[in-house]
Parts: sequence; C-alpha cells; structure tokens
Amino acid sequence: MLFWTRRGRAVVWTLFAVVVLVVFVAPIATVVVAGFAGSWTGPLPSDLGLAHFGDALSGDNVASLSVSLQTAFIAGTLALILGTWAAIAAREASGPVGRVVDAVFHLPIAVPSVAIGLGLLISFNEKPLLLGGTKWIVIVAHTVLVLAFAFSAVSAALERLDPAYRQAAESLGAGPFRVMTRVTLPLLLPALGAAAGLAVALSMGELGATVMVYPATWKTLPVTIFGLSDRGQVFSAAACTSVLLAATLISLALLGRLRSRAVVR
Repeated sequence: MLFWTRRGRAVVWTLFAVVVLVVFVAPIATVVVAGFAGSWTGPLPSDLGLAHFGDALSGDNVASLSVSLQTAFIAGTLALILGTWAAIAAREASGPVGRVVDAVFHLPIAVPSVAIGLGLLISFNEKPLLLGGTKWIVIVAHTVLVLAFAFSAVSAALERLDPAYRQAAESLGAGPFRVMTRVTLPLLLPALGAAAGLAVALSMGELGATVMVYPATWKTLPVTIFGLSDRGQVFSAAACTSVLLAATLISLALLGRLRSRAVVR
C-alpha cells in the first residue's frame, strides 16, 4: 500500500468507490432502469412496467439472443482450442518462430474490429470459401476477435507452470503426448476456464465486425440493440441490453462452475 495511515487508505478507497460507481455501476443501472420505463422526461423514469422486457424475450429479439449464445459458445470453443494449441506451439518453438506466432495471434487486438469484419467479408465472398451470407462468417469473425485473448490467457499460464512437473513425468518415461494430456493440460485447467469465460463474454458483446458481415438470418442481439437505438426505440434497446447482460452473467457463472468442478477433479 502506498498509504500507510488509516485516513489515507480510507480516502483512497472512497475515491475508488466513487469512480467505480460513476463509471461502471451508474451507467449499467441506468440501462436496466430504462428497460422498465415507459417514458423518461424528468429526473426519474415514469410509467414503469415489464412491457419492454416482454418484447425483449419474444419474437425476433429472443431469436437474436439465441444466435448470440450459439455464436459465443461456438466461437469461444474454437478460440480456446486454437489459442491453446498456438500458445503451446509458441512456447515449444525456438527463436524467432515463437515471437512470430505470438505477434500473429495478438494481431486482432491491434486491428479495429470493423477492419477485420470487412476483410473477412471480402476474403470469403467467393468460392471455394464462400461464407458470405451464412452464419459461419459471423462465427469466424467472432473466433478471430476473441482468439487473441484466449491465446494470451493460456500463454501467461504456461509461463507460470513449474517445469519440474514436466521433467518429472519425462524422467518416468512419459512421452510428449502423455505429458501434454496428463500433466500440462490438467495444470492449465484454471487458465482454460478463464480464457473460455473471457472469450464468451467478449463474443456476446461484439458489434463492430458483426455489423459488417451478418446475414439477415443470423443477427446477434448487439446488432438488434444497435438497430433499436438507431430507430429511437431507446427503452426497448435498454430492455434487450439488460437481457444480454443477464445472459452473459449466467453463461459466465455456468462456465465458472464447470471450471471449479474440473479443477477439483
């Protein structure tokens, strides 16, 4: 702690609480409250009700929520598999090869998501890889965008692994595949669970690249929310956003529970 006195720590914690309240809690709370509002012309909303949430959980809106969940879990799974494979390969590679792999898999972080979406739309709009107009181009876009975060999480975990475990397994005659499946991957389970949760959360809220590539038959909930707000239907957009937040939190809670069970085993 940089502040040793009780008063100094109290001041720092108070400032921290104010920042969190203003920057994070207040905007999210405002969105949730707006979802219940029928109108908001004064300091407080009026005509509170569940009509907007009823709309958010029916028709095209609930279909968009289903699309978001499917896309997030498929893209998250693909990103986790590819990111884990790449992180292990980069660690095993020597010299510049590992650095090149690291740079390539971190590239999506440095590139605007709109640019990635446009690049995929142009690249996969002709045979033999004709993905334009299908759900797969959306899934590929989300996979590319969350892959860097999965790769980073697994790479950081690999750096913290004690090499003594691997050396002990090899000294007992375990081959590379057995070391990978019985030693390395089990030790990486907490990081894999965290990477999966991060990938799903990022995919659930992705908009920039999705707007560029999505077909009418595969519209995610963030795209629906953007369309509602663009048409001035702010309260309906707020209700859909609240549903999106709840679905994301529930998904993360389920992934966290699965991760905890896997770690215990």
